Formats: sequence, C-alpha cells, structure tokens
Amino acid sequence: MEAVAEGLWGLADYHERKGEIGKAVKCLEAICQSQVTFYPIVEIKTRLRIATLLLKHSYNVNHAKSHLERSQLLLKTIPSCFDLKCRAYSLLSQCYHLVGAIPPQKQILHKALELIASAGNEISVMLWSCNFNSQLANALIIEGDYQSSISALQCGYICATQIGYPELQMFFVTSILHVHLMLWDDVNLVEAAVNKCQQVWETIHPEKRQVCLGLLFYNELLNIFYLLRICDYKNAAQHLDKLDVAMKADLQQTQHIQELTNELDALNQSLSRSDLHHRDRSALSEKQAQLQERLRSITSSNNINGSGTLDPAYFGNLRRSHVDKLVLAPPPIDGEWLPKSAVYALVDLMIVVFGRPKGLFKECGRRIQSGMHTIQEELAKLGITDGVREVDLQHSAIWMAGVYLMLLMQFLENKVAVELTRSEFVEAQEALVQMRNWFMRFPTILQACESIFEMLRGQYCQSVGCYSEAAFHYIEAAKLTQSKSMQAICQVFAAVSYICIGDAESSSQALDLIGPVYRMMDSFVGVREKTSVLFAYGLLLMKQHDLQEARNRLARGLQLTHNHLGNLQLVSQYLTILGSLALALHDTIQAREILRSSLTLAKKLYDIPTQIWVLSVLTSLYHELGEKGNEMENSEYQRKKMDDLQKRLADAHSSIHHLELIDKVKFQVNQFHELDVKRAVGDPSMIVDLDIPESIGFSTPLPNFQSRLVDLDTGRRGKRKL
Repeated sequence: MEAVAEGLWGLADYHERKGEIGKAVKCLEAICQSQVTFYPIVEIKTRLRIATLLLKHSYNVNHAKSHLERSQLLLKTIPSCFDLKCRAYSLLSQCYHLVGAIPPQKQILHKALELIASAGNEISVMLWSCNFNSQLANALIIEGDYQSSISALQCGYICATQIGYPELQMFFVTSILHVHLMLWDDVNLVEAAVNKCQQVWETIHPEKRQVCLGLLFYNELLNIFYLLRICDYKNAAQHLDKLDVAMKADLQQTQHIQELTNELDALNQSLSRSDLHHRDRSALSEKQAQLQERLRSITSSNNINGSGTLDPAYFGNLRRSHVDKLVLAPPPIDGEWLPKSAVYALVDLMIVVFGRPKGLFKECGRRIQSGMHTIQEELAKLGITDGVREVDLQHSAIWMAGVYLMLLMQFLENKVAVELTRSEFVEAQEALVQMRNWFMRFPTILQACESIFEMLRGQYCQSVGCYSEAAFHYIEAAKLTQSKSMQAICQVFAAVSYICIGDAESSSQALDLIGPVYRMMDSFVGVREKTSVLFAYGLLLMKQHDLQEARNRLARGLQLTHNHLGNLQLVSQYLTILGSLALALHDTIQAREILRSSLTLAKKLYDIPTQIWVLSVLTSLYHELGEKGNEMENSEYQRKKMDDLQKRLADAHSSIHHLELIDKVKFQVNQFHELDVKRAVGDPSMIVDLDIPESIGFSTPLPNFQSRLVDLDTGRRGKRKL
C-alpha cells in the first residue's frame, strides 16, 4: 500500500505544479478516505500535505484544521516523529489564529514548547522553538499581554543567539521593538530596543543585508515610526530615503523577473511545436537553459531561506509566490509583517506624510494615487468590490482586509489634508465622502478611523468658515479616541474654532479647552501637542489683548515648529500672527520682514486663506507707513485672492455633500457580527495602532474672518491667563 500512497503523492505533486489544486487535494484525500488502512505515518503526512495546500491556495481554513486535528490524534500514538509533530502544531496554531480562536492557539503552542523542551539542542529543534515563540508572541499581543509577548520574543532571540543566526536574531529584536512601540510605557525602553536593532543589524554581513529585504523594510519602518513619535523628522527622512531607494530597486528587479518569465513562457510555447526544425530546437533549448539559469540566479540571490528543508509555518499571508513576499526569517518561520504590496503602500504613505507639510503636493498626489491603486487591486483580490460589506467577508480574509482598508483610509486622510491646504474644498469633500462610504461598509474593521473622520469633518468645517460645526466635530472626535495625544489635538482645534467665533462665551469655552492641555503639554512625547497648544494659547491671548505675552508664547511655539516639525502651513500661520503682533506693537520693520516670509510660505502651499490673512495685515502695515502705492497694489491682490476664495467656497456650499458633512450629527452605522470581526482584527500590530502621528498636522485655516484676529486695540490689555 505504500506504493499506492507514493503514487498518489506523486500525482498530487504533478497537479500542484500545474496549478490544479483541487485535483491535488482529491488525490491526497483518496488516501485518507480509502477503505484500506494505511500506516498511521502515511495518513499523517498526507493530512499535513492537504492542510498545507489548503492554507497556501484557499480560504478553507476549517477544512485544513480538521485534517490537522486528526493528524494530532494519530501523532499521539507515535512516540517519535518530532518534525511531523512540530509541523502539525505550527500549522494548527496558524489555523486557530486565522479563525480568531486565540485560547486554543495558545494551548497548542504551549504543548509545542513542552515538546521542544524535551527534545535536545539540535539546530532544527532551536528553529522550531523560534517558530513557536514567535507565534505565541503574536497571540499574546492580540490579547493585549505585551509583557508576556516580549518575554516570548526574548526566548526566541536567545535560541537564535545560541545557534549563531544573526538574521533570526534581527527578526526577534525588531519584533521586540514593534511591541515596545505599541506599548510605549517607557521611552528609555523604546530607545534601548531601537539601539539593539542597530547593533544586531551591524552584525549581519553587508552582502547578506541586501538579501534580507523584509528585515530591512521592517526595521527601517519601525525606526521611522519611533522617530516620528519623538518628532525627529530629520533623521526619519534619512531612513525613508533609504526605503524609497530599496523599494524602487526591488520593483525594477521584480519587473525584470516578470519579463524573463514571459520570455521563457513564450520560448517554451515555441519548443512545444512538433514541426520545429532540429537546428531551431537546439538553439531554442540553449536559450531556454540560459533564461532558466538567469532566473535561478536572480531568485536564489534574493532568498533569505537558502535551501532550508523545514516546512514554513504560514502566518496568514498566503497564496503568494516568494517574489511577492518580504520574508522576515528563514524556515520554519518564513513569516511576514505585512505583504509586500502593503509595505510598499506604507512607504508611499510615509512619503506623503513627510511631503504634505512641506508643500510637496505634486509628489504627494502621485504617491497617493499609486498607493490607493495598489490597495484597491489587493482589496479586489480579497473579493472586496463595489457593494461588498463586512458581513460578506470570509473570516480568514478579515485581518488582511483590515490592513489594506486602514491604509486606504490613511491615504484618503492625507488627500483631505492636501486638498484643504490648497483650498480645493470640493475635492476634499469627495475624499471625505469616500472615507464615509468605506466606514459605513466596514464599521467594525474601521472603528479606529471614526475619530480621525470626525476630526477631518471639523477641519473641513473650519476651512469653509463653519466654526460652530467645526468645534462640534472636533469635540466628538476627542470623545471617540482613547489616545491622549489625539484628544489634546482635537481640544486645541476646537478651541481655535471657538476663538474664530469671536464672542465672549466662545472665548471662555476656548480657554476651558486650552487650559488642561497647556498644563500637561510637557508630558507628551515629542512637540506636536506643545506646538499646537502654544499656537491656540497665543491666539487667545491676542484676542484678550495681552500682546506681549501672546508674542512670547507664539515665538516659543514657532521655534519648536521650525526646529522639529517642519510644518510650513503652521509656520506660516505662526508668522502671520507674530507679524500682526509686531504691527500692533508698532515694530513695523520686523512686521514687514515676518509677513513677507509668511506670504512666501503661504504661496508655496497654495494656501489662499492664509495668503488673504497675510495680505490684510500687510495692507494695514502699508497704510500705517503711508506707502500708498504698496497699499493699493496689495489691496488689489488681496481682492483677487478673496474673489477666488469666495468662488471656491460657493462651489463647496452648493455641493450636495456640504450639508451632511457639516451637520452636527455623527453618521450612524449598523455593526455586522461585531464580535467576530473585532476578534479577527484584534491584532494591535496593524499599522493603525503603531501610533503613526496624525498626518493631518496642526494647520488651522481661517478663511474669512482673519480681521477678527488682527483687529487689535493696543490701548487695552487683558490679564486673564492659564
């Protein structure tokens, strides 16, 4: 009967190579369903093979799980078969992970580690230990047990160190850094984890680093997230440049491989002709061998796995060839953080995050378009097309869908920010409506985006002069998030909206919002919260006619913004207020210099409201100096800009989406099988939980009522302070 089994195994191999997975599975299932009894070891190997095929090529996780559970029962009767037992544990753990059954997954992994503990110190045993500790860490993260997750990863790192495997050590130290970034309970621990990654990376031979593309992207992106969090944009930009170069090189090589593959396919088609002349066949065969060797050389040189003999433990990112994966570690781990397409989309997103505050809108637009196109292609592969909702998704597809949907929402968020900065209000509306539609279709998966969406509604309202509505949506956004940073930013934005309303009650409400944030601003990591609250507080002091105090606060905020954030729109607005203050304090020389700098920045950003604001102050300056020519020229330019802005505002107000976006109500959605979806997307390692800084920045467009902020009576000085 062993010959029969080997024959069916061979036939299954043949069908798999031809891509006929259904036929391959039927060949193997014929062994399991046979009336004739095979040896247990034959049935075990067959069921493991079936489960592997199902996990690699289908979403039929439950079918795979059934075969693996049967294999486990059979393996209990066999005292040896260490490798088969490990494969069964690993694949079964992955099945439980894909269906969201975390307690059974942990139980299986603990049993696997017990087996490892009694198996000696051979390299294969240590590699399986790395596998199981890695999967256990992932399961513990999903349950929010970060400390235990770090402990499991440290065990994996010790094993990798004992067998002298730097690439595997790097996998574990980057994973530990990842957990520290999510936890962020001690900035010193996070910094130590960053430094450890750098130390281990340096131990990998430079030639091998080029092969470890997955580790390169994982480590560099985690470093970028860390540096963004502490507002070290200068060093973060260097890491991003390195990633962009690596991404472009890999895309070129992938295209080259595809071209060679297409050429080889065409050549094989020619060789299949029966009427081919002997001389031609010989020449084509020689060319075929050359192409095959070139392909083999390229793919083998980029394979971190070498010729490993252990089966990989799949990590939920299946159904892709090696060239489509950014592998993080050798077998039997062979895992990914995210699929290559998601990582490359994330690189595009980071370039947008860096470029938008600097006014690099053309490049931002290109990257947004590229990233969204990639994401929509991947969503289509997951079956997410027009009309598909949460309830329609297969459970095993939910996590991966969540990754791409979160990325899509971040691209749309940045698109809204770009369009609002450029006063393209109708385009901003369209992006907001897209965000709303995605959220309505996938409310549980995108639950973490609801706060961002409400904040963007506030940004839109603020930009089109609907200040009361803006304050409402900012406050709603603060209620919807657990992030202290996000809450602080939303409170400050709401305060600015109240200041723009301008009456005494609104100013009091602004003070109530600014006060708590101002008192705790030094407790935040980085300077984002501090720069925003200093801007709002300076604005409020200016309205209260405490000009010198306002000047001091704003000068401090400007210095921090310039040195750490590089947000040109916020710098421009800081300069505009400081120019107004200088004029009010009769420092006309400094006022002229500051306002010209502000106008230059506002023009670079196509920021029409800020341009009008600066121009109005410059007109007052020229009037005070008696420069009639400059005053008239400036007034005419201001009028043209105001006409342009009014037309844009009229277009926005006449849009069918305007009223629903500014309406003081949250969008109501129906939750679909919420518990199952939450369990499937509960992995905090998804990018939305890495605390990537809000890419919307701290801009505060003030379209029509700048005069309320610069109409100063220098004879009165308010004394109310925080």
